[in-house]
Formats: sequence, structure tokens, C-alpha cells
Amino acid sequence: MPKYMISMRYSPGSWARMITSHGDRTKALRRMMEALGGSLESMYWQFGTEDSVAVGQLPDSVSASALHAAVIKTGAFMRVETHELLTQEQLLQCLDLARDTAEVFEVPGQQG
Repeated sequence: MPKYMISMRYSPGSWARMITSHGDRTKALRRMMEALGGSLESMYWQFGTEDSVAVGQLPDSVSASALHAAVIKTGAFMRVETHELLTQEQLLQCLDLARDTAEVFEVPGQQG
């Protein structure tokens, strides 16, 4: 099952609500991912450009996009990014495909 990384930046209003009533944000995200047939591996908090980073598995990119849309719809976040993660083996396959595909690419202005 594909693995995804989701980075989130909460809105100031969300931080105000969490300070008043903490809640378990990991549990909330886990429930959403499980509802889509996936699982949450881990969730970490940081202070900087992003507030939290989660890694989990989802069945496919449609499910990942649905999770992304559902999270954004809440209005609790200033920014959410979802990225599929590749294993080393998948990276090597990607590089092989890129090498083979690069031969057929036509550079703009240099078409034959």
C-alpha cells in the first residue's frame, strides 16, 4: 500500500482551541485514515514552517486526495501538503523510467 507524508500548519484559531482543550489530534487523523482504508504510522509535532507531520498508508492517490480535501474543508489549517513517499526500489524504477523516457522528450523549439 502506498505511503504518504502529510504536513500541516494549523490556523491561529485552531491553536487557540487546542490550548484551551487539547484533544488527541493523532487519534483524529488516525480515524480519518482508517475510514479511507489506510493507517497512520506516526505523527510528529514541530515548531517552524509546519506544525505537524504525519506518515501513513492509504490505498491510492484518490484516497490520499480525499483525505487532503477533507482535512482542508475543516478550515482548521492554514496549509496542508500531501506527498507520496517512495521506497529505494521505487526510486530506482523511477530513475530507469526517466532515463528511457528522456530519449523521446522533445526540447521546446527543437522539434524535428
